[in-house]
Amino acid sequence: MKLKSTLLFFVTTIFAGYAQENVTYQKPPQSILALADFERAPSASMDSKKEYMLLSYRSTYKTLEDLSQDELRLGGLRINPITNISNTVTYMNNLKIKKIKDSKDVQVSGLPENPKITYLTWAPNETKIAFTNTTAAGVELWVIDVATAKATRLTDATVNANLGNPINWFTDNESILVTILPKNKPSLLDNKKDLPKGPIVSNSDGAKSQNRTYPDLLKNKIDEANFESIATSELYKVSLNGQSTLFKNAAMYTDESFSPDGKYVLLTTLKKPFSYIVPLNRFPQTSSVYDIAGNEIKTVNEVPLNEIMPKGFSSVRKGKRNMNWRADKPATLYFVEALDEGDSAKKAEYRDEVFVWDAPFTATPTALVKTQQRYAGIIWGNETNAILFDSWYDTRNTKTYVINPSKPGETPKIISDRNSQDVYSDPGSFETRKNQFNRKTLAIENNKAFLIGDGLTQKGQFPFIDELDLNSLKTNRIYTSTYTDKKESLLSIEDFKKGEVLVQIQSKSDYPNYYFRNIKQKNKLTQITHFANPFESIKNVYKEVIKYKRKDGVELSGTLYLPVGYDRAKKEKLPLLIWAYPTEYKDKNSAGQVTSNPNEFTFPSYGSFIYWVTRGYVVLDDAAFPIVGEGTTEPNDTFIEQLVDNASAAINAVDALGYIDTKKVAIGGHSYGAFMTANLLTHSKLFACGIARSGAYNRTLTPFGFQREQRNYWEVPAIYNEMSPFMNAEKMKTPLLLVHGEADNNPGTFTLQTERYFQALNGLGAPARMVILPKESHGYAAKDNILHLLWEEDQFLEKYLKN
Repeated sequence: MKLKSTLLFFVTTIFAGYAQENVTYQKPPQSILALADFERAPSASMDSKKEYMLLSYRSTYKTLEDLSQDELRLGGLRINPITNISNTVTYMNNLKIKKIKDSKDVQVSGLPENPKITYLTWAPNETKIAFTNTTAAGVELWVIDVATAKATRLTDATVNANLGNPINWFTDNESILVTILPKNKPSLLDNKKDLPKGPIVSNSDGAKSQNRTYPDLLKNKIDEANFESIATSELYKVSLNGQSTLFKNAAMYTDESFSPDGKYVLLTTLKKPFSYIVPLNRFPQTSSVYDIAGNEIKTVNEVPLNEIMPKGFSSVRKGKRNMNWRADKPATLYFVEALDEGDSAKKAEYRDEVFVWDAPFTATPTALVKTQQRYAGIIWGNETNAILFDSWYDTRNTKTYVINPSKPGETPKIISDRNSQDVYSDPGSFETRKNQFNRKTLAIENNKAFLIGDGLTQKGQFPFIDELDLNSLKTNRIYTSTYTDKKESLLSIEDFKKGEVLVQIQSKSDYPNYYFRNIKQKNKLTQITHFANPFESIKNVYKEVIKYKRKDGVELSGTLYLPVGYDRAKKEKLPLLIWAYPTEYKDKNSAGQVTSNPNEFTFPSYGSFIYWVTRGYVVLDDAAFPIVGEGTTEPNDTFIEQLVDNASAAINAVDALGYIDTKKVAIGGHSYGAFMTANLLTHSKLFACGIARSGAYNRTLTPFGFQREQRNYWEVPAIYNEMSPFMNAEKMKTPLLLVHGEADNNPGTFTLQTERYFQALNGLGAPARMVILPKESHGYAAKDNILHLLWEEDQFLEKYLKN
């Protein structure tokens, strides 16, 4: 069905006596519109010394024109072939600079007219900020002088941003390495006009290749030629005076990174053959090191086409991976190799090994350390200290170690060993700071490292800072937030000796703002930003995090909102809206932990039901819907039963407070939450109606796994079928509003999922309404579409729930 950008076409059996409705865009009621049509506060980015802050502004929504640009969908990309940048990027339209110590901000002068800004990139010494501006003709490179707040254009619209950020600063802070379109770039071929020269043929050689469903893949030789064309760039060295010098000839560059000392650059390029079943990140790649003059020093990695992967979330490809520069050394690469051939199903004493490799890479790489589980990252510190992480998905275990990089092969010392989903035991994240190479490394003071934690507990959220003695591995708490009526986020330690910490503080009605807190001076606070609350009409809405239990004892929670002006003494029985998203766990303890903070700023968006507190509804937002599978049992073995138990417990909990009419309850969700919604309406009688957005409803169309399910369809066909609302469409009798973006780019939730599910419901006489939002992908962006979506939801709820 062809969709026009100015109209929505609805297939419906419940709002009219005919099958199809042509409706122009509508707007929601004024109380919702006043919240949805707001001006977004700027985003803030600070230099490491916290002397300057960059404020970047963008429109609250995109326009339909933004979503209607020319588009090529190749190799997992969605790019504009005219401007040569991804159609999925979000543009900023204004920039300001603020001195942290000054109360006023300064408008950046010299910006282009009607700017479309992205890829803001600070120079290593943070005196300049590079960015791209997209024009009708293409992408330009610009730079801002931070001290003067003045912007200058450095190139014409010849930058190639098709593969991501095209900007890399040289360490001299005077030049930028930029991906530029080749001067002899071939014209793109037209799939519709160019006649094929033969059929499309794919072969299976008998090796197992259990790939999930990926969108926007290459399909034929014309796609291959077009992909090579849009991915190919020349590398230029662009000076701040605008002078450009060719650095490397044309290739499909996917990553460029300078060594900390700036003497080398690691370049990674894509190679042929391409694939029709996996996206570009699994195409063949070659990584080579060059000196600063562009001379090749060494090819350090060659990765073949990676179409075949072992099954399991802890499985990885063979060969060198995670190759990068060691942040605390002038020019040392590090990388990881699997010791179990990357196959998580194979038994192995050690899973991975980390290697280091010093420039000029003539010697054999040095084996540094082996990990018992899959390598999960490293924070470099100095010659004697680094922090190592490993993890294993099946057990949800994660370990943190301290290692001595100067003693290869030495047994790592365990700092923490925990369930990754156990948020109450989370020790926090290690603090880093810039070293002499302007690279972030582990912050060490007097042989102590520092951890900043979220501080989630059974009694509430109390963020903290711990000192970790790197010898004894004992921690000492040096700060704990004590707010019970606000939420404080600890962002970074700015001065270790003085005790200055950058924090963000918010409350239910106070927009998040930045402060400096001095933890050594009676927690002195200095406010940096003064962003206002754009949602004044609901600032006094009653909000609390309620806790309750499922019938099997699993503890649950959700954030409860009561309508504007609701009298809690009279307890009028009102309709209830529940918004949720299922999450898999391997133990009941972590499944029952509370991660919501009642003091978090109330930020309504189309991603929840909060808007409807202005329309006389009770809302339970972010209701916990854990799906638990302990021991050898997998969560999805009892998916339906646990969904229904979660929903029943939530309804009962709010009903026990005396606020709702249990015959007037609706459930809603997006993506996997939409899948949840359809299943609940199919397998229970708890709800009067439901809203499902951008979901998948037939799991046989994702046969090699979905969400956190690792088993394929042929291993557990009964589970795939039972969990599929499409397979059980004859049981569905409850009104359902189905919404989907016309151009969904999420693996597994193709728009076809909603279209086929609606056809099944329609054919079986179920009450359903389908809304396809033109041009939208998995998340919705255009103002017209979002406002119409809110109108649709409001009309649906008024008809099938409130009345």
